[in-house]
Amino acid sequence: MNVKKRWKSLLTVLASASLLLAACGDEGEKASSSKTYNIGVTQIAEHPSLNAAYDGFKKALEDAGIEAEYDYQIAQGDNSINTTIATNLVSANVDLIFANSTGSAQAALSATQDIPIVFTSVTDAVGAELVESMEKPGGNVTGTIDSHPDAIANTMKFLKEELGATKVGMVFNSGEQNSRSQVDSVKELLEDMDMTVVEASVATTADVKQATESLIGKVDSMYIITDNTVVSALESVISVANENKIPVMVGEFDSVKRGGLGAYGFEYFDIGYEAGQMAVKILKGESKPADIPVQVPQKLKLIMNKETADTIGVDIKDEWKAEMSE
Repeated sequence: MNVKKRWKSLLTVLASASLLLAACGDEGEKASSSKTYNIGVTQIAEHPSLNAAYDGFKKALEDAGIEAEYDYQIAQGDNSINTTIATNLVSANVDLIFANSTGSAQAALSATQDIPIVFTSVTDAVGAELVESMEKPGGNVTGTIDSHPDAIANTMKFLKEELGATKVGMVFNSGEQNSRSQVDSVKELLEDMDMTVVEASVATTADVKQATESLIGKVDSMYIITDNTVVSALESVISVANENKIPVMVGEFDSVKRGGLGAYGFEYFDIGYEAGQMAVKILKGESKPADIPVQVPQKLKLIMNKETADTIGVDIKDEWKAEMSE
């Protein structure tokens, strides 16, 4: 075979090999894009705000074209069940854990330092020892928090300046790090506002009504934070407060729909969606949890319940620029 023929044969072989490699690459890309991820979901309790956050999380993955199967488990407000759920999800070797509450995230982190964890519905991620800092979480955990820096300040200012309140009753589960953190933040804020907090602690939802009743005669307003135990029995609080014409400001919009007078807040769907966007980056290998800053809610507004306002004799003023709850 002469030199020209040999070169021609070699070029033919190389061209064929290139086509084969390209075809393999295409197949590999298709396989990667069509992968179905297994997502473990651990949620402390069943209530609308947490459910909305979960819906937002799923929508973010759907919008990004991520195929996912969800192992969705609820702890019924029981931290021992939280631990069991986390252990089971780790044993199942899921691709990522979505932890929908502080306790859920803490249990997941105790169970694994390897599987990525994305949380939401957490108030103080640093205080709960989920991350090293908001800017640089470190480890295998990141997410979105359910506390806007101005929400509590705006709420307390509203209670004092618009409703004349000075003694704020707070019913909460002192066993929840999330809740203790919020109550302490309120107490610290009120030191400079000539207002005081009167605490009523509960352990279960069955304690909520009695705890609320214990505040009657001691307070002229109430503030119900995003405490899973109390929010699950919010109607008990509203019933007692309305009967005694006591305004109840709440920590999130769903609680306004259920009878709270008002809330400075955000949509839980949105913080769930933002957490989902983080999960997409992690699943695609674009970022690691350690490098994704923890994010605060992006929007803050006042929502009020007109029916509740009428019941307790509060006139909603135009200058409050409040939106009415549906």
